[in-house]
Amino acid sequence: MPAASWPAAAAALAAVLLTRHTTRLAGNRPPTGRWYRDRVDLAVEWLGRIDYRAAWERQHALVAARAAGEVPDTLLLLEHPPVLTLGRQSDPAHVRASPEELAARGIELIRVERGGEVTYHGPGQLVAYPIVRLADRGILLRPFVRSLEAAMADTCATYGVRAGRREGAPGCWVDPEGPAPRKIGALGIRIERGVTYHGIALNVTTRLADFELIDPCGLPEAEVTSIAREARWPIEAPTTASVRDAAERFAPALARALEAASAPVLVGAEA
Repeated sequence: MPAASWPAAAAALAAVLLTRHTTRLAGNRPPTGRWYRDRVDLAVEWLGRIDYRAAWERQHALVAARAAGEVPDTLLLLEHPPVLTLGRQSDPAHVRASPEELAARGIELIRVERGGEVTYHGPGQLVAYPIVRLADRGILLRPFVRSLEAAMADTCATYGVRAGRREGAPGCWVDPEGPAPRKIGALGIRIERGVTYHGIALNVTTRLADFELIDPCGLPEAEVTSIAREARWPIEAPTTASVRDAAERFAPALARALEAASAPVLVGAEA
């Protein structure tokens, strides 16, 4: 794994604002779901390791501000302490661990408003929450979801790990159509007032044994993997540094996928 270093200046919040330029396309929407192309700013914040509820509150505040046009689209990049989240239609039966076992391990179970099934978050996992007003980008929900999946796959590729979409199973998979598909990234989105929140979780140096607590994304047979396992890194424990490195790769990958106007600059708390 390449070593990474970040200057102290990255701790100062910064954003590159470019003049928006919109060109409307004649006729019906193309198959991609995009009906006009728009140059839209993307601010990126690195929050480091942060409690799930604190990040949840931050998302809600940004959604309100983005809907009001007070802030640009914003990508939050972070990792969480161990926590399980249930989507709005998740079946609690997919949580294998008992409440007593979760309590003994200090793992909270939280019901949230996103789509998708039960998901584990923990150290060594890159979590990305894109706060995006879709209408400003002229993009529909399905292409937006595919942009997130593509950004995860592109991030994996920078480490020499081949991954992609799997038909009928949202997220990012290694060997998606092969005999042994392995889930490396989860996805769950919510839209409120035309603004997206929640997002993706990409396993970098995650402790994979913790996924035994659940049926990942409601799939009892699903095998879970990580970049560290697939790239055969000699990692003994999750590291925030590895998550930060993946964050610096994911942000421009998502910017490209969304056709954002500017290459984002990773800013915020030091790792």
